[in-house]
Amino acid sequence: MATLVTLDTRPLDRVVLEQKQDDLLNRLRSLGEVIVAYSGGTDSAYLAWAAHQALGPRAVAITADSASIPESHKRDAEEFARRFGFRHEYVETAEFENPLYVANNPDRCFHCKDELFSTLEKIGAARGVKHIVYGVNVDDLGDYRPGQQAAKRHQVLSPLVDAGLTKAEIRELSRLAGLPTWDRPASACLSSRIPYGTPVTPKTVKTVEQGEEAIRALGFRQFRVRFHGELVRLEIAREEMPRAMTMEMAQTLTDIFKPLGFHYVTLDLEGYRQGSLNSVLRK
Repeated sequence: MATLVTLDTRPLDRVVLEQKQDDLLNRLRSLGEVIVAYSGGTDSAYLAWAAHQALGPRAVAITADSASIPESHKRDAEEFARRFGFRHEYVETAEFENPLYVANNPDRCFHCKDELFSTLEKIGAARGVKHIVYGVNVDDLGDYRPGQQAAKRHQVLSPLVDAGLTKAEIRELSRLAGLPTWDRPASACLSSRIPYGTPVTPKTVKTVEQGEEAIRALGFRQFRVRFHGELVRLEIAREEMPRAMTMEMAQTLTDIFKPLGFHYVTLDLEGYRQGSLNSVLRK
């Protein structure tokens, strides 16, 4: 039986993958018409593509136009939609007007997704579209993700989970479909760079965005800019750390972040870890 190898080198059965994708497409077809909550990341891009395959113009992908979403991500989401020919729209969300979101407590993601899904519900009601879907996968179920509670509250469907798809399987199916998002690094909203308890504001997330765009321009691929008031903590993937840990790069990073208002520029020696700010919750 044929096998394929993904980024993490785990073998995946081609037949099982195709069965799961068929299951996904059938589930989407059964819904008749859907709104896809579409950020442009690997999971939501694959879901938007699959919804288009299953439903054509009866599927519309909608991206939140929010300060917490990097402009580069919006451009990528728009280009992907254009390339693969599916309907794509933006909608303004107002989570920064919610004091519970700005307070940045551990339930911040709930308030963000609650705002997004409330907005999409209104669009669906106006257009007669009953179903909203989003790109949570099986692996996400074991992580701390308050946004999943918002999805339950608004009865948002998770067809990737229902089809039993893991992150590795979504990446491989995306690769087989020729989707450029198949190996895209994990991404999250800019507010996730701010430690819990530190208020999030459009100005703060814009500072983070400027820093991350500058690091991306240096050629780094997987990283995070973590905002700690006067101090910025840079997480860079371990395989890219040797390039980061030189005196020349130290000066370059200092020249980037001091003008953004940081007094101290630090490199996290543990490297990039997805959701590293959640470690305080486990403690």
